[in-house]
Amino acid sequence: MQHDDRVIVVGAGPVGAVTTLALIKQGIPITLLESEPEPPEDQRAATIHPPTVEMLAELGLKDEAFADDASGGLRSPIFHFRDRVSGELVAVFDLNLLKDEVPYPFVVQWEQYKLVRAAQPRIEGSGIAEVRFSTKVTGLMQSADHVDVTVINAGGETETLRGRYAIGTDGGRSTVRRQADIEFEGFTWAERFIKIATSFDFGATGRGFCTRNYFSDPNEWLNLFKVVGDGPPGFWRGIMPVPAEESDEQALSMDGIQRRLQGIHSKPGDYEIPYYALYSVHQRVAATFNKGRVLLAGDSAHVNNPIGGMGMNGGIHDAMNLANKLADVWFGRAEPDVLDRYTRQRRKAQVDFVQAQTIQNKKALEEKDPVIRRQHLDDLRRTSEDVKLHKQYLYRSALFDSLNSANAVE
Repeated sequence: MQHDDRVIVVGAGPVGAVTTLALIKQGIPITLLESEPEPPEDQRAATIHPPTVEMLAELGLKDEAFADDASGGLRSPIFHFRDRVSGELVAVFDLNLLKDEVPYPFVVQWEQYKLVRAAQPRIEGSGIAEVRFSTKVTGLMQSADHVDVTVINAGGETETLRGRYAIGTDGGRSTVRRQADIEFEGFTWAERFIKIATSFDFGATGRGFCTRNYFSDPNEWLNLFKVVGDGPPGFWRGIMPVPAEESDEQALSMDGIQRRLQGIHSKPGDYEIPYYALYSVHQRVAATFNKGRVLLAGDSAHVNNPIGGMGMNGGIHDAMNLANKLADVWFGRAEPDVLDRYTRQRRKAQVDFVQAQTIQNKKALEEKDPVIRRQHLDDLRRTSEDVKLHKQYLYRSALFDSLNSANAVE
């Protein structure tokens, strides 16, 4: 058995990387475990909201996020709501309205795998962190003063690692959460989502698209975003629903993929497709984010549909909140029950804001009743045209309200 007076973090995705970096900054030794042989090039989340940009800057990742080359992100202050049926531009929201109120009045479109790559050298060079790839967690036992994590290591051997705490940042199917016997409450949507990337430049079509676009459509709503990708001209990502009656094979066929992109913009010839993925979508929150010496953050603690780009951001907010509280416990500045407050705060952020908002976002984009649909679009327009309402919308959609409300919970 390896006996270490350290925290074991399971899962080296963006939330695991941020959790590790934040704890290292507090002076806490870490063992970071990842089942994959290297950081996965996961193409899911990319939107970094303004309060999250501020957190990443605090961790020293500002230069990497703002890099002008392919490793960096794309600053994006503006987003559009459009009616896909009529082609109407319904509302334009501009984070620049908050430029005198917040440090970073823009979103950074920075793919999550690039965030992990930026964090990795800082973690490995810290002198108090060990990163172990190809290490799969198979069991977890905790006692009054430690946690034992059983793994199959890179050599295929079974090994037990001991730490004072274990943090699960290992995704929606979290082994840590299951081993700790924590309920994952909620539901799964009947339809799946498909994400399709293309190097075709939708911004050059003359249709006025910005880098972040939400399209309302009772038949096939659409989110359309630009990311830097591997460099110029960048990639555009389309996210669309796949109805329950459409098979995986149909959705993932090249005919099906080309049909969906041609539906966004009809053009001669096929679209070039660097990657695509089909996935089930859940709205679930763990019953607790702490149980004894086991803690959860990110998708291990909560999952939601991606409309609005709130999942990874909420996970990073978890990580920063947890790191501060765990450091207080670690160094004797607070009693362990402060971790109960972590659950109260971050669970409230999920249930009252992220879950509610993402469900509302989906229902609004897919609304089929023409009267309700028109009312929603008109409300969006009025909100965007009134400066006070516009700002209120920005604070809510960019997760400022979620963060501030949660942090106020005792």
